[in-house]
This record gives sequence, C-alpha cells and structure tokens, in this order.
Amino acid sequence: MADEKVASIPSGLINDNALVSAVRNTFLPFLERRDALGLSNPGSFENINREVQKDVFLNNFMFTGLRAEWNKPISNNPIFQLSHQLSMGAQGMSPYTLSALYGSSTVFLQGTMESDGSLHARSNYRWSDSLVTKTTAQIQSAQQGMLSIDNDYSGRDFTASLKAMNPSMIDGGLKGIFIASYLQSVTPSLALGLEAVWQRVAMNTSPEALLSYGARYKGSDWIASLQMQTEGPQGSGVTSSYWRKLSDKVSLGADLSLQFAPGLSGQGGLMGGSLQKEGSASAGAKYEFRASTLRAQVDSKGRLSCLLEKTILPAVRVTFAGEMDHLKQQAKVGVAVSVEAMSEDLFEQAGKGGAQAPAVPF
Repeated sequence: MADEKVASIPSGLINDNALVSAVRNTFLPFLERRDALGLSNPGSFENINREVQKDVFLNNFMFTGLRAEWNKPISNNPIFQLSHQLSMGAQGMSPYTLSALYGSSTVFLQGTMESDGSLHARSNYRWSDSLVTKTTAQIQSAQQGMLSIDNDYSGRDFTASLKAMNPSMIDGGLKGIFIASYLQSVTPSLALGLEAVWQRVAMNTSPEALLSYGARYKGSDWIASLQMQTEGPQGSGVTSSYWRKLSDKVSLGADLSLQFAPGLSGQGGLMGGSLQKEGSASAGAKYEFRASTLRAQVDSKGRLSCLLEKTILPAVRVTFAGEMDHLKQQAKVGVAVSVEAMSEDLFEQAGKGGAQAPAVPF
C-alpha cells in the first residue's frame, strides 16, 4: 500500500515545488560553468610545492656514511619485493634493515625491521578511485610509538584530506594532532586552499590550533606556490616556492621561508612590538643524464649539497652524496650501492612489457 501511495504522487508536486526549483536553478548554472572551465585535480595541500621539495631539492635523498642495498623482486603483478640494507657511519640509520613490500591496484603494504628492534609499517588502501586511506605505524626501542591515519579524497578539481597523528581518548579526553586540508582549482592555472591543525599533547595542557592558507599557480613550464601560516603558539610564517623546467632534462627550484615568532617573556609579542624574525632561502637544480641524475642545492645558511645517482648496469646503481657547511666548517660524504637481483623470468617479462606493475596507491 505504501508503494502504491508513493507511486500515486504526481511528479509535478516535486518538479513544480518552489524550493526544489530554486535549488535547481541555483546550482545547475554553477555546475555548468564549472564543467566549462575544464579544471583538473591540483593535488593535496600537503604537496602544494612537491616539484621543489620532493623532486629538485635533496631533502628526501641526502644521506651520510656507507650504505649497501640488495633488492629481490619476486613478482611484478602484484608487486612483491624483499630488501636488505647495510649501513655504516650513517646518521639516524640502523646497521641492518630488513624490508618487505607488497602492492596491488588496491593495497600497498610495507614493513621494515631494524637491528635495534625498531619496527616501521605502512598500509595504504584504495576504497575507490577517489578515496585512499594511508596508515603509518612506528615502534622504536626506548621511545614512544607513533600512529598516523590519513584519508585523501581526490575529486575532479579538488583534494580533501583528513589526518590524525597519535589519536587517543584513554586519558579522559581527546588528544593528538588532527589536520584537515582542502585544495581547490579555481581556474585551469590557479588553485587555492587552506589547512587547519588542532593538537593537544596531554590532558593537562591546553589545545592549540592554527590555520594556513595556500595558493598554487601553474604556467606553461613553471609552477609557483605560496603558503601563509596565521599566528599560532609558535608564531606565523610565509613560505614561497618556484619551480621551472628549462628543458626535458633540466629543472630548477627555489624556496624562501620567513618565520615570525613572539618575543621572549616580558618583551611583548606580536601586538607588543617584539618579534623574533628568521628567514632562509634555498635554490637547487636537477639534471637528468642518459643513465644518471645529478642534484645540487645551496642555501642561505652556507650549506652546499650535491647528489649523483649513476646506473652502472641495469641492476646496479651507485649514489654519491656530499655536503659542505661553510659556516660550521663541516663536511659530510655518503656512498651507496644498490643491487636489484631480478630473476631471468621477471627480467624477460619486464623487457617484453608483460605483467606490468599495477597502479599502486602509494
């Protein structure tokens, strides 16, 4: 009877409804204009300056001491790989590390165990083409563990993220670090976004919050980004980045950061007139040869860094890293050798294009 009553309701009562018509007339033109702009996904707010920080600069590549790595691919689809790493004289690295990696089109798993008992684990799961959940866990000897849960939703022209670090409610209240961010393309070249951070270290401390704004502009062969952090417990700051591709093999990057912190106790703060100001500038270049990659970076603190990755054989790669700190009169050097012990069957499959690796949700 209920279905008959619903079916008997004339469709005109819905289509001719004033509220429904007002909502439809408001949003339909907006959606049509949005489709006409041809906007693309700008990436996440966290990676708003990814071309400079993660591709040109040496932040994620620099190391010291001696390092040897042996990788054993077992399968290409799904990806399954074991890795053994030995290091000596390296800062912050264990003498021996065992790693295992598994990746499919929906799941990415990575586990690392070090000789001192430390354990690192990563797990990414793709719920759909738009939603990915990333989990990171870390347990170190004589130190507190760390847990991070990150959810990224990638729309057609925006990316929304929600991240929690060490969330807990066992002490009678909510504590941890929570980060929410959103980056939206407003034109084919310009993207605007914001990031909100809320954190509480312990229940006997007051929660802290801060807000950051960001902008990213993409030209034909260059990208510029700007981030501004509003006043918080640690002050405020502005960071700008510029990346340019000079050719297919050469790209340049520059970064400028300014930090404004409140003065010491009794000397006033942002409204009192006393400010501690600190700034830094960095510039780097990346050159890709036929079988090697060279990165170089210099900053305003007097540090000059260089890293060369050279492929000697298809399965052997050698890396040289060096850094000179002119102000402190210190120098650091690193040498690494990486060997990939791929079986003949996997090597033939890779050469023929068979069993191609899936799109893993890294």
